[in-house]
Amino acid sequence: MLLYTQTITPRLQYTADFISRVIGAGEIVCTNNQDIYLSSGKPKINYSNQPVSANEVWIKPHTLLFENEIKEQAISCFSCNGFKAFFKTEGHISFDIFAAIFYLLSRYEEYLPHQKDMYGRYAHQNSLAYREGFLQQPLINYWLEHFKFKLLEKFPGAGFPVQSFMFLPTYDIDEAYSYKEKQWWRTAGGFVKSVIKGQWIGITERLQVLRGSKPDPYDAFRWMNELHDRYGLKPFYFFLVAEKNGRYDKNILPVKKALQQLIRQHFNRYAAGIHPSWQSGDDPRIISKEKLLLEKIAGKKIIRSRQHYIRFSLPETFRQLIAAGIQYDFSMGYGSCNGFRASVASPFYWYDLPREETTSLLLYPFCFMDANSFYEQRQSPGETLKEMLQYYSIVKSVNGAMITIWHNSFLGTEPRFEGWREIYESFVKAISTQEG
Repeated sequence: MLLYTQTITPRLQYTADFISRVIGAGEIVCTNNQDIYLSSGKPKINYSNQPVSANEVWIKPHTLLFENEIKEQAISCFSCNGFKAFFKTEGHISFDIFAAIFYLLSRYEEYLPHQKDMYGRYAHQNSLAYREGFLQQPLINYWLEHFKFKLLEKFPGAGFPVQSFMFLPTYDIDEAYSYKEKQWWRTAGGFVKSVIKGQWIGITERLQVLRGSKPDPYDAFRWMNELHDRYGLKPFYFFLVAEKNGRYDKNILPVKKALQQLIRQHFNRYAAGIHPSWQSGDDPRIISKEKLLLEKIAGKKIIRSRQHYIRFSLPETFRQLIAAGIQYDFSMGYGSCNGFRASVASPFYWYDLPREETTSLLLYPFCFMDANSFYEQRQSPGETLKEMLQYYSIVKSVNGAMITIWHNSFLGTEPRFEGWREIYESFVKAISTQEG
């Protein structure tokens, strides 16, 4: 497929490469030579200010992909084929789909002045997707389905292989155990807190766990293994290995043999990676240090990551991950609300906007996290099951990748999370039946 433009820019090339991967069109070759474009027998896309051939899909461009600065963009949304769109223009498609995709994928708006949430993160309320009501939609995938239709209208012989839906269950091991393997002062503090609050059942349970007469309420790992085996799942695990505890880093310490054994078991059985600690967000040197520690424990090279609390800032965090040797990151989503942060249900390479370059870091965007449903959206297990099934239906309709985040704590026997293990299994069973 050939794309004609008067100026080939890094932004345009990045967007063309992404589109070609998602729609399965093979490479979209960009050219600024009109003679080569006109003489080619390939399907043609004209990305310039006026039509040049009767046999092309013409998109009149917005200026975004020809700029090399970051500035406020005038955005006005309108309806196109039943979905929101922006950067209205002329041509066979009523908006500049290339510029709109780039705006959302690059997270352009996150580089502009904005209000941060209580954890210092980009607040989802700032986003165009939230303000315009499409946060729960993989809008880019919908646009690209329409784009394929337009291409097939002009070029009926063009081949677009059907993409396959993927379900990728992922888990963050923030706190492997609730009671076991804690430092003595944390255990003592837990007893004191329970006494002050009059939580006598909790005191009894803690004693039973520490004596070995009852399983730890967060220890759901065997149950999770059995679930994966039963339904043929291939999950991803992310382990937090902070060398000291803090307000948000509460896992048992990596010097503990129990955690080391748990890590090795999972790295030998599944795809796994690092869950960089909260502390690493304040000191970038810690990411590489924790990665080396996890590699030493696991005996394997670490190439995957997901930020603890989904805490990241652009471009700094992703640059640090690349420098540490991370190739795949699973942090693209919100830690405050479920939905599609980048408005897409397909993996995509991170574009370093200030440097105007495509990077080697492949992002896997998630749309659901248990903690969002429980703490932020305050849903019941039944409401959450309905939400997950809705996301499945949405992502399945565009043959995208549905990535979920669960924590072992939600899948154990902690009374606070009663019913959550059951709805997760119900979800897995339901979609496994449909996927055959």
